[in-house]
Amino acid sequence: MDLLSTIKRLAFRHDLVFTLKAQEEMDADDITKDDVIEAIVNAHRIDKVLRSRSPLRRSASDRLYVIKGMTLDNVVIYTKGKIVRELNRMVFYVLISCKKAM
Repeated sequence: MDLLSTIKRLAFRHDLVFTLKAQEEMDADDITKDDVIEAIVNAHRIDKVLRSRSPLRRSASDRLYVIKGMTLDNVVIYTKGKIVRELNRMVFYVLISCKKAM
């Protein structure tokens, strides 16, 4: 299955975990969790795949996915996150989410 479809399904099912940093950025830009979900579900592609270099990450091979999508109100939202398996389910950790500067 393609990665974007997997991430969209996780977003649609609300299998998302928002980090404190992402929540702070969303508050600063007046973005709701529903806005982030809309943007992910409406995205056409994953813009970048990054390899995490943070020493706080689980492993050096953590992949971070950058997604730019548009809400139904035509607001472009930039989201960076990763797919994580927790217990018996997969979730998408939203690490960064903010309005895209135009």
